[in-house]
Amino acid sequence: MALSPMMQQYMIVKQKYEDCILMYRVGDFYEMFFDDAIKASKILGLTLTGKDCGLDERAPMCGVPYHSVSSYISGLVENGQKVAICEQLTEPIKGSIVKRDVTRVITSGTRIDVDSLDEKSNNFICAISLVDGQFGVAWADISTGELYCAQITEKGDVSSLLERLIKIAPSEIISTSEVCKLKIADMVKGMIPNVASYHDWAFEHATAMKKLKKHFGVNTLEPYGISRKKECVSAVGGLLEYVEDTQKRKLDNLCSVRLIESKNYMSIDSNTFRNLDLIKNSRDGGKFGTLYSLLNKTETPMGARLLTSVIEKPLINYEQIKSRQFAVKELIEEDYTRDSIVELLSKIRDIARLSGRIAYGNATPVDLYSLKNSLAPIPRVKECLSLFNSEKIKELNTVINPFVEFCAYLDSAISENATSQTKDGGYIKEGFNEELDRLKLLAINGKSLILELEEREKERTGIKGLKIGYNRIFGYYIEVSKNFQDQVPLNYVRKQTVANAERYITEELKNLENEILSATENSIKLELKLFNDVINYSKTLVSSLIETAEGIGMLDVLTSFAIVSKNNDYVMPTMDKDGEEISIISGRHPIVEKINKNEQFISNDCYINSTDCRTIILTGPNMAGKSTYMRQIALIALMAQIGCFVPAKSAKLPIFDKIFTRVGASDNLIFDQSTFMVEMIEVSNILHNATKNSLIILDEVGRGTATLDGLAIAFAVVKYITNEIRAKTLFATHYHELTDLEGTFDGVRNYHISVKEINGKIIFLRKILRGGINRSFGIEVASLAGLPKYVIKESRAILRLLEESDAIASKKQMTLDDFNEEKKIDYSKVKEKLDNIDVDEISPRLALDILEELKDMVK
Repeated sequence: MALSPMMQQYMIVKQKYEDCILMYRVGDFYEMFFDDAIKASKILGLTLTGKDCGLDERAPMCGVPYHSVSSYISGLVENGQKVAICEQLTEPIKGSIVKRDVTRVITSGTRIDVDSLDEKSNNFICAISLVDGQFGVAWADISTGELYCAQITEKGDVSSLLERLIKIAPSEIISTSEVCKLKIADMVKGMIPNVASYHDWAFEHATAMKKLKKHFGVNTLEPYGISRKKECVSAVGGLLEYVEDTQKRKLDNLCSVRLIESKNYMSIDSNTFRNLDLIKNSRDGGKFGTLYSLLNKTETPMGARLLTSVIEKPLINYEQIKSRQFAVKELIEEDYTRDSIVELLSKIRDIARLSGRIAYGNATPVDLYSLKNSLAPIPRVKECLSLFNSEKIKELNTVINPFVEFCAYLDSAISENATSQTKDGGYIKEGFNEELDRLKLLAINGKSLILELEEREKERTGIKGLKIGYNRIFGYYIEVSKNFQDQVPLNYVRKQTVANAERYITEELKNLENEILSATENSIKLELKLFNDVINYSKTLVSSLIETAEGIGMLDVLTSFAIVSKNNDYVMPTMDKDGEEISIISGRHPIVEKINKNEQFISNDCYINSTDCRTIILTGPNMAGKSTYMRQIALIALMAQIGCFVPAKSAKLPIFDKIFTRVGASDNLIFDQSTFMVEMIEVSNILHNATKNSLIILDEVGRGTATLDGLAIAFAVVKYITNEIRAKTLFATHYHELTDLEGTFDGVRNYHISVKEINGKIIFLRKILRGGINRSFGIEVASLAGLPKYVIKESRAILRLLEESDAIASKKQMTLDDFNEEKKIDYSKVKEKLDNIDVDEISPRLALDILEELKDMVK
């Protein structure tokens, strides 16, 4: 048996989209068949039925109503499925098959439905290129029109590529078959999605270059700064090809590409992101307890999304940092104007995503009504901005377009009763088009004419129960119950028999029906045409709308900084262009002080310079606040470089090129990495990449192995950072022997967290004081944790025995020289021995003897 004609059509389409679940439009439903139906029914909880398909067995089938398809698509995509939407392209004609084809493929990175997206987060799709051994990355949010690219500067640098991808947090990644073989997602324990293979030819440089020029309508890519960056061109070209391939259209809201260069922003690796709780907290990945949640007082979705980007990319340009800070300062000082701006911003919806829907071609009447309402406050926003003097706010005022004429146009065109549907009309405002008003009036009057006719017929026939009704199949009809059949006039023509009644038509009713229905039908058609005209005009303004959305977003972020800074008594930091010193008076941890409202936060000073106090060795018991103190220094530095005020009485800060943190213990057992191995990998990353302009936070280096091994590693790390890298560093440790480094290495200073011991119990004073301490109060902390009293008692007794033992005593007597092997070697004697050797005169045997002697001399 052969498949039915409709199912043959289905199979032809399905063969082109084998990796997708095909949603096949049949009337008012999207239907899925065979394996797609089985898979979708399990994911969505749909009833699996069957459909006659021409074969002996019915085809497995499930379906969803067209008007609620978005939620079902979201359910499938969120479960990792790609969905191909196959629409009916022609009207049904009896005896022929409706023409159908796929109009869009929806993937996790190409979702644009506003209801399925988090308005405070971007939904990025990412593409990776590999050109001459060097990676390029492009990423876009097609719902907002944002398109970025970056070059991984070192050839074959997979670790930097992964760092970039983790920060982008894409929903979907595509690349060439060559990159897919690297299986980079496996390297980071599922922190990024698997890389899917797309056509290699789309990433070829010549093809990509041609694609970009055509897409942007330009002859050169020089204005975008990527013309000589083959990796970026290839990545963006591959991404645009994929987007147009899946969306079946050119996306006009992707109207520019922005090059992200590492030299313009502070570098923050993924470990530091996690350790500082910048965007997601390290406990459960949520927003609570993060710098983002603290600073997010934004009113618009654009501002909320931009805040994430601002935190991820702190500035390193002095002028740009000060530009933001002076804008925040002025917003703090001008209370009334700032409050007015906040009120106006609260009325602005997601202009970026509304513009995306216009560019995509699926904007609804209610979208345009929402856009009109969002544009309406902007002229008043610009009036407020005109009162400020800071360069950054003046710049934003220039970027933000008031759209006075466009807003008035939308207001005249779109009715306040607009919905998300266009099929029934009613969304074009009265007065916008004379012909439409005439047709609507005729349709409205037609209904009253029907009622008038019904009253006349009741009176003429004497049939009080006579009524005129309507359905889509038979149109208007006169219905008379069977009890009054003998009173039916001769001019009534029977049309339909129903239970207990007969339905009739008259010449007068038929003429009236034609007049009414043609008016209604024509008004709906005209209304749709007028709506499409509005959409097409709106498309010409998409680029400007996106630019305005970006300006509104930045204004929202700066206003948010001002509100948080004022409410929390933050101070404007002084930025040290020469990078000489950190000088913080009464600094506070911005997140901890807000979370622990029932406990007064103890502020602390910090002073680090580039000469005699580059490295701070910080000692003190667990829970005393060492980690909090060090992280607050890092957060204060980061907040300053994003343009926000900082939690302190005063702060002078250098501009850091990078911030590194190594905090806490974790393992990666899936990849056979112990806690200690992970720790060493993180330390290695810091030592290889930090510069003298970096800030390094190290907490408990070397604690994951034997005591002497760990102490030796910690010693060597401090020495290398202090003498070689010369970065500003805070190093917390329980290795009290490291306090001997002060006075031995230039630039090392000891500090400790103060505690008070009363009757064997400790009180944390949380104050940072000069000098080191030689106790960690580990047993006292264990007691506070609730260990059984017997265990605490035994611990104290064992500690006393260990302290009295010769083995421990000898370890306590070890000096710095025990770890600094270079001081025990007399290189002059080695040199003298080597100088006296005549290599032409010695035998192989004598050479071996001399080598053995030299080995003994340097041991």
